[in-house]
Amino acid sequence: MSTPYDIPEAPEVLDRREGPYGEVVLRRHGDLLQIIANGCFLMDTSDGRSERRLVDAALGALDARAAGPRILIGGLGVGFSLAHAAGQSRWGRITVVEREPAVVEWHRAGPLSALSGRALADPRVRIVEADLVRYLHETSDTFDALCLDIDNGPDWTVTEDNEGLYSPAGLSACARVLSPGGVLALWSAQPSPEFEGTLRNAGFRQVRTEEIPVARGVPDVVHIGVRPE
Repeated sequence: MSTPYDIPEAPEVLDRREGPYGEVVLRRHGDLLQIIANGCFLMDTSDGRSERRLVDAALGALDARAAGPRILIGGLGVGFSLAHAAGQSRWGRITVVEREPAVVEWHRAGPLSALSGRALADPRVRIVEADLVRYLHETSDTFDALCLDIDNGPDWTVTEDNEGLYSPAGLSACARVLSPGGVLALWSAQPSPEFEGTLRNAGFRQVRTEEIPVARGVPDVVHIGVRPE
């Protein structure tokens, strides 16, 4: 039986790396795996509802186009979005862009492989190690859905480099790689009415925000916009 004087179990550091954008750490805290970047908590394996909703919202907003729409997942994280997309037969090519080599390794041959191993073995799945913002500006690939989750949202970025994703130039790059009628879905730890306006000003239509309740605090959200035909 616990008492008011019990001390919670301290997190165990499983790996610590100096990556191209600073320090990244994988920790175990009880049954949970956690990713920390430059001392900032990013995510853990406790839930995943909002990461899965990111994929479902994009799929639901697509028009009745040909089978096998192509999806880009920006940010591998703990693998919830990838595993969910790979578990859906409707998706065609599934591309994941992740800039931290350590995170990719933790999925390929580390503790996170339990969550993503089956998805990584799916022949539809391709992992690209690259900075997402740069990739969107430079790739010649096109997609029917972009599901982007690279930090805590437009009002609370983990690194300054990520701010470019939410700028008019970043949203223009998103539109460039989307097929006509394609869907942009962005995860955020909190609602951002200002960003909704930025999406509309960038030419996206059917802009809306879906809230996903969390155990404590404000809801997670998914911002959604559709590129005009």
